[in-house]
Amino acid sequence: MAAPISDAVVVDVLRRVDRVLGPLVQRLDRPPALPLAERADWWADRVTRVAAGISAAPRFAGKLADLLPLQNTVGSAVQALVVLGVAAEHHVDDPAERIALLARVLLDRDLPAGRVEPLLLRVRGVYVEEALGAERSRGVSGAARSLWRVARLLSRIDDALDARPKGKWHHRALSQFPVVGVAGGYAAEREGLRRAARTAEELLSAPAR
Repeated sequence: MAAPISDAVVVDVLRRVDRVLGPLVQRLDRPPALPLAERADWWADRVTRVAAGISAAPRFAGKLADLLPLQNTVGSAVQALVVLGVAAEHHVDDPAERIALLARVLLDRDLPAGRVEPLLLRVRGVYVEEALGAERSRGVSGAARSLWRVARLLSRIDDALDARPKGKWHHRALSQFPVVGVAGGYAAEREGLRRAARTAEELLSAPAR
């Protein structure tokens, strides 16, 4: 049995995810006139129509995708984008709070911001170009590259990603078949994205204890 993934490793990965996706969240800003109550749904539906297709793409290989550290990492990368989008709607500017939210939604891991903060202070160095890219890319291809980089980062904690929000079981069952698995994978990932957005919204809207 593999050793449990430490808080330090989780924080190191998620801080990089936050850093890579931050600019993309800003570029995908929703219409400014959209009512507050509809903004989480916008991230879950409008943005993820493209993102769900990206995250479902590995299902073209059917069950083979489950044998590779691909489906979880790509799907989780897209969910991270949605979670950070919802966080932006709530003006969550503290990196420790965003990382805590990502850990709760994607990993079902209770990692409060107070425990994240000292781990962030211990981190030395900066993000290398291999992780961030030499420059910020724009457009659909730029978004795909950002998500791919995040998927590579998340591969370090792939075992923990099984806890991420999932779609309906019959869609996931369909996704096990070659070729037609794309349709099942798309539906499952889109529902997972909606659940990720709802969970993030509920956590951020809950009264402070």
